Amino acid sequence: MKKIITAWDIELCKEAGKTVMEYGENDIVTAIAEENARRLGISLVRAAVSPQDRTPAATQQSSPANTGADVLSEDFARRWQGEFPLLAHTIHVANCSQAPQAKRVRRAIEDYLDSWLTAGMDWEYWIEETIKAKHEFARLINASPDEIALSTSVSEATASIASALDPLGARRRILTTEAEFPTVGHVWLASQKYGYKVDYVPVRNGEILLEDYRRLLDEETVLTSVTHVYYQNGFKQDLGAIARIIHEKGSLFYVDAYQSLGTVDLDVKQMDIDILSSGNLKYLLGIPGIAFIYVKKDLISCLKPAVTGWFGQENPFSFQVRYLDYASDSRRFDTGTPPVLTAFAARAGMEIINEVGPKNIEKRINMLSEYTIGLAQERGLELLSPLDVKKKGSTTAIRVDDSHQVEIDLKKHNIIASARGNAIRIAPHFYTTKENLKHVMDCLAGLLRK
Repeated sequence: MKKIITAWDIELCKEAGKTVMEYGENDIVTAIAEENARRLGISLVRAAVSPQDRTPAATQQSSPANTGADVLSEDFARRWQGEFPLLAHTIHVANCSQAPQAKRVRRAIEDYLDSWLTAGMDWEYWIEETIKAKHEFARLINASPDEIALSTSVSEATASIASALDPLGARRRILTTEAEFPTVGHVWLASQKYGYKVDYVPVRNGEILLEDYRRLLDEETVLTSVTHVYYQNGFKQDLGAIARIIHEKGSLFYVDAYQSLGTVDLDVKQMDIDILSSGNLKYLLGIPGIAFIYVKKDLISCLKPAVTGWFGQENPFSFQVRYLDYASDSRRFDTGTPPVLTAFAARAGMEIINEVGPKNIEKRINMLSEYTIGLAQERGLELLSPLDVKKKGSTTAIRVDDSHQVEIDLKKHNIIASARGNAIRIAPHFYTTKENLKHVMDCLAGLLRK
């Protein structure tokens, strides 16, 4: 069985009076464990190799090769499946809800835990990791790191943006859509206490039409809130086209990219997005408890969030309780003590996405989407998603009577899918194979025939 060798294991080895610690060929040794071993004079050797070939533990494992020409191949996906231990025995197509655990993400979490264990308190290292996470997110969306803030969820991020708008201005209307994940709509509705009016762009047959934006936007709209991908059925909006319509009316453009980032090539500069937020537990391969906010540099000084805290100040360590001094960059949207452990995980997950490359991933997702739609049609399943892959994200939604029961039944076949309303959602990632999807659809069709 594979083990994670931590600093605590090294401590136990020392307490037992040993000077050598052996570990299995497939075991993972964290960087902090290596440091602790050097400090305590413990030699780390692989038990599976001959003594003359024993070498110190490696802190990093090589990543599967990935090139643009290779990304559509099944071998590409199979190689990457080795990074996710769960995929050795389970097909995971619920990435729209939670990604499987990557070895690299686990190592990052262990690094934090080992640091906490051995150093007790190492805030310089921990804060440095949150900064690295911001840089990785900025790289993902083609932004500058000083345009990125750290939050704990898209709910908090949206509330922070809502509190930063000017409730006394001439524009008192917020336009959002019926496709938003409810938490975003809840924040806008709660913001009516500031004097805003909230209106909705309708969902028509599972999609949102550009003409409805043109029809509903007006000069009183201060902000238009748009989901990139509809969580229910995977419908994907054309952000560039929407941006042009929104900016013609002078509205700010806010994007919830939670259901798309990690599967698409999203460029906030090219698409002219003003503000964007996303969490990390889905296609960005992270865990709950962290989210990022992008705010266009030119807008930062105009926004003064009431959802704030000491890390949102120009100098968090000034400790001036009577003085509010917003940071000059997007740090002003930071709040209290940052979510450190989740930042370790988020940075590692986004590092994988940036390494594979969003453009490469988008090519593979489009191919898998087209393949999944074809499989569903061949089996007579009722699709709720768009049939045009250019108009959809990774999610393919299939109508079922009891989605929760179908999710449970699929799990009995070692398949993890995601129930939502009247749909079972099949959401592959770049490591999903066509063979995986065929097995999923065969099992699903069999369950629905019963």
